Amino acid sequence: MYFSRRFYLAMTVIIFVLVIGYFVSPLYPIGIGLFVGLFFFTLTDIFRLYRHRGIKGDRKCTDRFSNGDANDVSLTIENGYEFSLKLEVIDEVPVIFARRDLLFSLTLNSNTSKTIRYQLTPVKRGLYHFGRIRVFARTSSMGLVVRQFICGKKADVKVYPSYLMLRKYELLAINNNLTEIGIKRLRRVGQQTEFEQIRDYVKDDDFRLINWKATSRMNNLMVNVYEDERSQQIFNVIDKGRVMQQKFCDMTLLDYSINASLVLSYIAIHKEDRAGMITFAEKPDTYIKASRRDDQMQLLLESLYGQQTTFGETDFSSLCVFLSQHAVRRSLMIIYTNFTSLNSMKRQLNYLIQLSRGHRVLVVFFEDSEVEEYVSEQPQNMEEYYQHVIAEKTIYEKRLIVSTLLKHGIYSLLTTPQHLSVDVINKYLEMKARQMF
Repeated sequence: MYFSRRFYLAMTVIIFVLVIGYFVSPLYPIGIGLFVGLFFFTLTDIFRLYRHRGIKGDRKCTDRFSNGDANDVSLTIENGYEFSLKLEVIDEVPVIFARRDLLFSLTLNSNTSKTIRYQLTPVKRGLYHFGRIRVFARTSSMGLVVRQFICGKKADVKVYPSYLMLRKYELLAINNNLTEIGIKRLRRVGQQTEFEQIRDYVKDDDFRLINWKATSRMNNLMVNVYEDERSQQIFNVIDKGRVMQQKFCDMTLLDYSINASLVLSYIAIHKEDRAGMITFAEKPDTYIKASRRDDQMQLLLESLYGQQTTFGETDFSSLCVFLSQHAVRRSLMIIYTNFTSLNSMKRQLNYLIQLSRGHRVLVVFFEDSEVEEYVSEQPQNMEEYYQHVIAEKTIYEKRLIVSTLLKHGIYSLLTTPQHLSVDVINKYLEMKARQMF
């Protein structure tokens, strides 16, 4: 039980009247009367709040959260008293969110309930712990006493790689609106392939594939669409070394890579390809065989849930040995890593060349958008001029890495973490359309 602010204000006024009453005698009885009245109303307030437990609360959220996405949480508070209450509701969210703004104030009439909704955005995978719901209630009429109710249950929520992104891509794919998020419509319409469907003509379609019977029937240009009969293997190879610990917008490069690989696997499976996954640091530690099984996405999701970076140096030689034993068939190897300089790439170049002899290799690494923004600013003094030179050298080396890899027949994708998912999907669709693997 707590006394409210209104109670302390009333006590302050009564004490002031009693003190003045020592000097002005007519005010002393008034002060005593006010004190007796406050005592009576306080007892009445206590009796009304404590005669039975009239507040119930419950939390509803999914048993797993999506990393990097806004996840919905709702609190339902029910007033079982016969009078209205003023409530303050605090939800004990996991400490990792460091939220100090989750204090909800509301007025709840008798025998009614209200639902409070808010969102939490995790930036790290793992197990999160919810506490209880604390409700502080006082009557709307007097409000002299505050009673605390502890409601709801403790709950554990697992934060998985961004599965909400998969749903977003799935809905857009169903409505044929993937171009809205930057995914290009690159589809190879090939001969000596298997007929798939008839669809509306779009710009750049081959006019030789126009279906004139369907066009006359629909009064609109229609084309035949064919799909490749071959099913290729796609492996997302994720580097877990210390270079992937760097953070952008509170998420590590590893988490961005995991989210992108999950979405790419989903797209690849729906493009009739087989998707697999490999993670490695000092040595390969997770291997999911490329497949198109119904449970493949769930298997990938569970495998990526517990992946963490290490503090060691990534060993590409062990990756070469591992792939020579487990991935004999030629596949597209999409390697998510981060080369900070040209020298760091050259240390791994021989191993990447060795991989490219048996597979088509696409190296995905990251550019620093903050460095790009810094270079675009005008330097103000000599120190900033030197800093700009260093920043421009870093940007130049990133571009030089791309050209060096291409010179040795290794494809690469230099992108920002925020655009990784869309860019890697576009690159995959482009390589698939051009039969580059």
